[in-house]
Amino acid sequence: MPLTNTQYDAILRQYQEKQIRNKRAQDQRIREAYSRFPRLAEIDGEIASLSLRKARILLSVSSEPDFDLQQAIGELGQERRALLLSQGFPEDYLELHYDCPRCRDTGFVGNQKCSCFRRAETALLYTQSNLQDILAEENFDHFRLDYYSDEIVNPASGRSSRETAALALRCAREFVRDFSEQFENLCFYGDTGVGKTFLSHCIARELIETGFGVIYFTAFDLFDLLEKYKFASSDEIREAHAHIFDCDLLIIDDLGTELTNSFVASQLFLCINERIIRKKSTILSTNLSMEQFQETYSERTFSRILSHYKMIRLFGNDIRIQKQLTGGN
Repeated sequence: MPLTNTQYDAILRQYQEKQIRNKRAQDQRIREAYSRFPRLAEIDGEIASLSLRKARILLSVSSEPDFDLQQAIGELGQERRALLLSQGFPEDYLELHYDCPRCRDTGFVGNQKCSCFRRAETALLYTQSNLQDILAEENFDHFRLDYYSDEIVNPASGRSSRETAALALRCAREFVRDFSEQFENLCFYGDTGVGKTFLSHCIARELIETGFGVIYFTAFDLFDLLEKYKFASSDEIREAHAHIFDCDLLIIDDLGTELTNSFVASQLFLCINERIIRKKSTILSTNLSMEQFQETYSERTFSRILSHYKMIRLFGNDIRIQKQLTGGN
């Protein structure tokens, strides 16, 4: 998916800063080298003079005999390299150095984005997701079904906790696989500490790695931002508010833990409804039962979620407690 204009401009500014920094470093190396070895300045002056002399001859404004410019510059360049090497400097010491020699710090090779540009895209998406650090640990590679019991069974479905988690894991992987082709929303609900947030993070990691814009909020932080936008809107708040509705995937975690009032209920409906209209995917997670959810956020919001979200219930023993009892393993 394409970056927003703001994101794209931010990356281009990074490249401009690299170019300026590397040019300043080159200028500093040249000044120091000229000061220590005046012959280097003479060589560069002679090269410039030869180029001007050749241009005058080609334009027939000089009666001087013609000469081989490339050979003359090559001989001077060889002298410069020899001088640098004799003093313990690399032969390219005076040249402009690049962070990425492949694209020469432009971000593009021909008309194609350089691999360094794509890495910058991913890094920016991680930063803006609010998940930069945690996704190194919470991803599909670290999701373990052995935390879920075969003995705890949901009488309504007949499935065990582990079977249910395996089904949720499959749904999460399918969500990622079909993301670019199919508009879908997920709602993870159920017991505390059974992997709802973890699965959301797994999805976020995979989508960010493939270039999609993902933003994660706890319910408290989301409604705090929405309140700030309503009452004290700065440029930064306006931009963050726009991302809530425009990002490829919005994750709202721990719904029901915030202080719920009429403002919160109306803003949640506005958020999910607007993203449905724009066909922008959303993932919700909550410890509330469906009955509690309806009572907390209104029947209208609940109906909208039921009709446009895949509902995925997780249950079982609290994984965080299990990890503490086993020393984090």
